[in-house]
Amino acid sequence: MRILGIESSCDETGAAIVEDGRIILSNVVASQASVHERYGGVVPEVASRQQLVAILPVLETALNAGHIGWDDLDGIAVTYGPGLAGSLLVGLTAAKALALARGLPLLGINHLEAHIYANWLRAETSETPMSTDLEDRGDEWPGDPRFPLLALVISGAHTELVHVTHHGHYELLGQTRDDAAGEAFDKVSRLLGLGYPGGPAIERAAAQAGGQSGGGRNPYRLPRAWIPGTYDFSFSGLKTAVLQFIEGAQKGGETEESAPASRYARSAALQGDLSIPRVAAAFQEAVVDVLSAKTVRAAEALQVREVVLAGGVAANLALRERLGAALSAQNIPLRYPPVAFCTDNAAMIAAAAYFHRRLGEVSGHDLDVQPSLQLPFAVRP
Repeated sequence: MRILGIESSCDETGAAIVEDGRIILSNVVASQASVHERYGGVVPEVASRQQLVAILPVLETALNAGHIGWDDLDGIAVTYGPGLAGSLLVGLTAAKALALARGLPLLGINHLEAHIYANWLRAETSETPMSTDLEDRGDEWPGDPRFPLLALVISGAHTELVHVTHHGHYELLGQTRDDAAGEAFDKVSRLLGLGYPGGPAIERAAAQAGGQSGGGRNPYRLPRAWIPGTYDFSFSGLKTAVLQFIEGAQKGGETEESAPASRYARSAALQGDLSIPRVAAAFQEAVVDVLSAKTVRAAEALQVREVVLAGGVAANLALRERLGAALSAQNIPLRYPPVAFCTDNAAMIAAAAYFHRRLGEVSGHDLDVQPSLQLPFAVRP
């Protein structure tokens, strides 16, 4: 089964063709990062206008790269939420028009669910035997993620710990009470003058901290919001602590543990007084500590067969290493997509759509965007 996926939830325009929910025949992404960098974040109006410019060339490139004609497709899948309303409308409108014109099924896909299904994508080529064997082995292929599993969904707008018992069945265990992890990375990156997007910028800066300390312990320490007794997260206090730390250094009163708040700081004033790489490393360490500890605790409590990472922050190497080591000690495997499929892409949309189509699902042409869409969580007894 070959599905054309379309992704336009924020500032990337993507189109991909995926076979049987796993094998990527083509995957094209047009990024707007350079456009939004000057603003320090995504500007919704600018994003939607850029989506309009990119959508048709991206679709054409994906079809050509996959060597696929319209008659070879079995469906068209598209993100309908969550995301920016204007950006979502561009992709959904294109998908509806194509599905109607070509007589193909339309499948509306939850963007968060698709991030989880990025873990089903494989690096094999289209020459690998595919659909002819599917009926014999069902929906579960060797090497697929194994249920029940725990998904840590971490992006610029979401931080959620989700128990997935089987395809399409989700139980919310915990979520952020304020800033998402990716949002905190972006905001702290702006505080440090490291640019946008914040995740890669913080990670690059943090990697320089080891050399400054001679490989020893980072002298900077930031607080963690543990919220005992829950699997919930909170990162707004950590962001504020970074600001206080920076401003204390500007005033000459910076200490290893804390510093008083004053006014918004800019990196130009910091270079002589404070090690930006060490602050970046301390911030990253605090985020990774909390994400790892809560994920491991939930994985042990629920006795899951494996843990999967999903979303843009899943690309963070420190998180992968720390969480992987902690889970390995408990004999629980950790899985994460290649970096290119952690960030927004259309291949994950097509992958998720395959499993919905296998269940006989299809969307009507009255499908509308839902900017605040959540995963269809089950109610825990």
